[in-house]
Amino acid sequence: MNYLERFKVQPGTEVKLKDVDPSFKGHHDGRKEAAEEIEHYQKRLWDLQELLYADGRRSLLICLQAMDGGGKDGTINHVLGAMNPQGCRVVAFKQPTAEELAHDFLWRVHPAAPRRGAVAIFNRSHYEDVLIVRVHDTVDKAVWSRRYDRINAFEKELAEDDTHILKFYLHISKEEQLKRFKDRLDDPAKQWKISESDYRERTFWDQYMAAYEEALSRCSTEQAPWFIVPSDHKWFRNLAVSRIVVEHLERMNMKFPSSALDLDRIRKEYHAAKQQSSNR
Repeated sequence: MNYLERFKVQPGTEVKLKDVDPSFKGHHDGRKEAAEEIEHYQKRLWDLQELLYADGRRSLLICLQAMDGGGKDGTINHVLGAMNPQGCRVVAFKQPTAEELAHDFLWRVHPAAPRRGAVAIFNRSHYEDVLIVRVHDTVDKAVWSRRYDRINAFEKELAEDDTHILKFYLHISKEEQLKRFKDRLDDPAKQWKISESDYRERTFWDQYMAAYEEALSRCSTEQAPWFIVPSDHKWFRNLAVSRIVVEHLERMNMKFPSSALDLDRIRKEYHAAKQQSSNR
């Protein structure tokens, strides 16, 4: 089975994250055995992104969600970093500003959607407005519970305007998260990532799992599917995300456009110039 189907949340199904093994690593024993396959999909991503840009008829939106330490930055650096930065941009959705809070919750999201031919990667996304606000009770349930349908309508609108949407939940275990927090403490290059909220948020783990389960269940649609990617092994996470993106792009039937120039004339001019140069 291809990865598009293997990790996709089928529309209409009820997600139970306890039934998904975050340490799953496919048929590979480890990073070394998967290195060649990872490299293959990284190179393929570069080629397909160039084709997306040249084709110019559609765009690609990638949403990354995870618990703290889940690997959003790592996915961007190691997988999506294989793309040409001229046609790809990353948008980080942090705590809303006062200006953003004065508008509806999708107001800040729509302008960040990719133009045709481009890729946009959301590091966190509009789903924060049915996750963190729910867990911490910052808005009434009557407010956030209406947002699932609004999110689906928003994504349907983007899809109808030729934006392809892939949403990834990077699934790690609570034990793996704690290990990664410890790694940050021990590594001077990562200590800047530590925040006091990291450990405090762990006390809400079960509430976050419930919030994610409802978002994944209610908002995985044919036009904007969710994928649950086992992410305890960083190398497998990188392989799975890159492979899913590649498999989706390959299905888009993209084509390089025909040149509007008279290529035969240009070839003749080239050969004439080359002959003239060799006669000197």
